[in-house]
Formats: sequence, structure tokens, C-alpha cells
Amino acid sequence: MKENRVVMLYVVGFTSFVISFLSAAINIALPDIATDFSINAVTLSWISMSFLLASAVLLIPFGKISDLFGRKRMFLAGNVIVFITSLLCGLSVSGTVLILMRAFQGIGGAMIYATGMAIITNIFPPEERGKALGINTASVYLGLSVAPVIGGFLTQIWGWRSIFFALLPFELAVIILSVLFLTPDHKKTGWGTFDFKGAIVYMTAISTLILGFSQLPDLHAIVLTAASIFLMGLFICLELLTDSPVMEIGLFKNNRVFAFSNLSAFINYATTFAVSFVLSLYLQYVKGLSPRDTGLLLISQPVLMTIVSSFAGRLSDKHDPRILSSTGMAVIVAGLIMLTFLSESTSTLYISASLIILGIGFGLFSSPNTNAVMGSVSKQHLGIASATLGSMRLTGQMMSLGLATLMIHLFIGEAQITPASHTSFVLCVKWLFIIFGALSILGVFASLARGKKVSG
Repeated sequence: MKENRVVMLYVVGFTSFVISFLSAAINIALPDIATDFSINAVTLSWISMSFLLASAVLLIPFGKISDLFGRKRMFLAGNVIVFITSLLCGLSVSGTVLILMRAFQGIGGAMIYATGMAIITNIFPPEERGKALGINTASVYLGLSVAPVIGGFLTQIWGWRSIFFALLPFELAVIILSVLFLTPDHKKTGWGTFDFKGAIVYMTAISTLILGFSQLPDLHAIVLTAASIFLMGLFICLELLTDSPVMEIGLFKNNRVFAFSNLSAFINYATTFAVSFVLSLYLQYVKGLSPRDTGLLLISQPVLMTIVSSFAGRLSDKHDPRILSSTGMAVIVAGLIMLTFLSESTSTLYISASLIILGIGFGLFSSPNTNAVMGSVSKQHLGIASATLGSMRLTGQMMSLGLATLMIHLFIGEAQITPASHTSFVLCVKWLFIIFGALSILGVFASLARGKKVSG
């Protein structure tokens, strides 16, 4: 039994590695993609945002479906979709096609996000759960670590399409391993228990929120954002009135650890995810670095995340995750403050030091926070808990990219980044990090407010 748990852990971890690699490696290739397809910086951001949007919209419904029908089926289906769309992303003939394929890739990603942590939490006892989740988190960060370097080398030698083609054998291996080693949970409760009305309202609310926020300050974007707030209120009312909600609102109402741990995760990702996107553009456009050298510089953050997260996961089995996570958030604040002093003449050594601090902070935060969330719910809610945490992560990432896109739009408009706009772009980056730093301070207080660990 123990051997099976270990195999399952590494199967899920391997999948986490692949997904994180796909999400991070593409940032290095963005300038080359912009050149190939002649697209501006705002449109360029949608190559990353389309993946995150599709994932964020579908994650909660998929989490509920996995609790109803079984997690292995959804985990396997997600990996198949990621394999097919990776091939199609590499064959894209335009920016529009690439953005569309990335959206479909996000659907597969949502299936994986909704089930991965639930599978691990279900098979490991509470006293080993933090260690297992820490290993899975380390797999995510390992993918992020190697993505800038490998993505930079692939882009420079064979072009950006090779990023997607190179992963196909690994994705195929994940599918085979999933079929062989993941045990089915044999859940068949029927679609009659699924809240279709709530799911539709939720997906519409998240879509309008992200689309609206990403296009501010245009008038139609303000309308979309306001509509999303109304729809989210409607969704909460519907979920409180139904016997089988797509999202367990009661978990937020009655479970302080669950509520504030998820809030902390949202703030954390909302203030950190766009860092690599912005710095990739800064290093290549302003500093004139190649994709390869940019990747080598950016690798410092995820390397530290990988090392620290595994260690922090083990610590969270014995110590209060609240303290560990809050310390991590405080370290993140320090790293973001350092980046507020960025200028056209900032040394790469200073940038690397800032990224190292961010990596340490993120590693301290993520694994203990994940352990707190998954350990605070019963087994019947593991899928929705995994999906909720994933949704907070993806929605936060979307908000982070949306805010970055908004700032770029305000400072340089929809024009491509050129030497003439470097000063404006750097000023944009400085203000973006100021905002991120201020929001992260709120994240420290949210992390502390969760209370003590609940054993699950």
C-alpha cells in the first residue's frame, strides 16, 4: 500500500511539473512570438492569460464533478487534453490560434488542478500529508525552475514552437503512468446531483471579472467588472439555497482555517505571478538580454522555491502552518520592495538577489498553506477543496497578469515596446511592484488571521 502511495505521489508530481513548465516557459518566448505574429504587448499577455482564464473558470465545477464521479477519470482526461493541445500550440499559424489552443490547454489544466492535490491528500495520512504535498509543490517549482533555462535554450536554438514539442514525450509518459498506477475511486452519483445553474452563473461571473479587469480602464471593462460583482453575489445566494452546491460556501462561512488560507493564497499569487512576465520583458527589451540569458537569471527564484517548499512541507506536519506561511509572506514583501527600486541601470546581480528572496518567501508560504487548506476538510470535500485552492491560485494569477496588463496599457498604450518607450515601461514596472508590495502586506495579516492548524 505504501509503495502504491509513493508511485501515485510521483505520478501526480510529474504532472504538476509538466503543467508548471508549460505555464512558465512560454514567458521567455513571448518576444519571439510577438515578432513572428506581429502582436503588441497587450495581446501578447493573452498567450498566458487565456490558459489561466480557462482554468480559473472551470476549476470549481471540475472539482465538484471529480468528487461526484471519481478523480482518476478527470485526472487522466486532463492529461490527454494537455497532450493534444501542446501539439496544436506548436503548430499554430497565428497569434489568435495560439491563444485559442492555450485556452483549450487551460481546460486540461483545470482538470489536473482540481484532482492532483485531492488524490495526494486522500491517500496519505495526516502525519505524512505535509511531506507529500511539499514534494508535489516542489515538483511545481522544479518545473518553474527549469522552464526559463530550457525554454530560453529551446527558443534560441529551435524557436518557440519547440517548447511545446519537447514536452510531448513527457506528457505521453504521464498518461501511461496514470493508467497503470492511479486507482479508480468508483464514484457514480449521477448528474442529477450536480448544480448546473450555479456552475453556469459561477463561470460567467469569473469570466466577466477577469475579462473586465484585464481591459480596464475602458468603459466596457468597467461594465463587465460591475456585472461580475453582481453575478458573484447571485452565485453565493444560489449556493446557499441548494442542497448540492457546486461550491461549498459553508466551508468559507464555518471553517476559518479554510477561508483565510484560501484568501492568503489568492493575495500571494495576485502579487507575485506577474513578476516573471514583467521581468522577462524588462530584461529582454530594456537590458537587451537574450532569451537564454533571461532564463538563466530568472531561474534563481523557482530554484529557491523548489528547495524551500519541500523543507517547509515537512515542517508543517509538526508546526503551525500559520506561522510558516505568514513568515513566507513577510519575506515576499521584502523581495517586492527591493524590486520597486528597479531602473534602466539596475544590475542583474541586484535583480537576482531580489528573486532569491522572493523564492525563499514563496517556498515558505506555499506548502504549509496547502497543507492547512487540505487538512481542514473531510475526505468528501477533498476535490472541491483542491479546486477552490487552485481557483484562488489561478484567479490570483489572472488578476496579477490583468493588473500588469492594465499598467502597461496606462503607461505605454497598445504600442510595441521600443527603446523610445523604455523609460515609461520602467516607470510602469516600478509602480506595479509598489502595488504588489502593498497588497502582500495585507496577505501577511490574512495569513495570521486563519487561526491554528486543524487536523484532517
